[in-house]
Amino acid sequence: MGYIKDSLSGSEEITFKTRFHWLYSLAMWLSLMVLGPLLIGVVIFLRMFIRKLTTELGVTSQRVVFKTGWIARKTEEISLTNIEEMNLEQSIFGRLLGYGQLRIRGTGGSYILTHSIDDPMEFRQAVGEARSKVGR
Repeated sequence: MGYIKDSLSGSEEITFKTRFHWLYSLAMWLSLMVLGPLLIGVVIFLRMFIRKLTTELGVTSQRVVFKTGWIARKTEEISLTNIEEMNLEQSIFGRLLGYGQLRIRGTGGSYILTHSIDDPMEFRQAVGEARSKVGR
């Protein structure tokens, strides 16, 4: 079970979950193959692998949740009603290959910054749809 599922309350349900783009995995494995003999590649690989396994990013019917960490856990949650803006950053390659970053800013200065997620536009649409349902 994941953090998001375990933290649901009452009638809250998960509406969308996203993951790292496949290029993140490629970079992880390339660092091991190319830099592995120098030991730095192993360290980079392990760090990226643990981040990939322990990161969850999703939208529920009430909030956007970002959780990362294995031994030490860090969570950032913003209520859908408190989201002020969502900014998308995509390079040319990001547009062509379907990855990017989102910065979701809530009231009070809180924010969630995603890294190399798969199809950030789809995630942005899921947040928008969930927000419109909360407003009803």
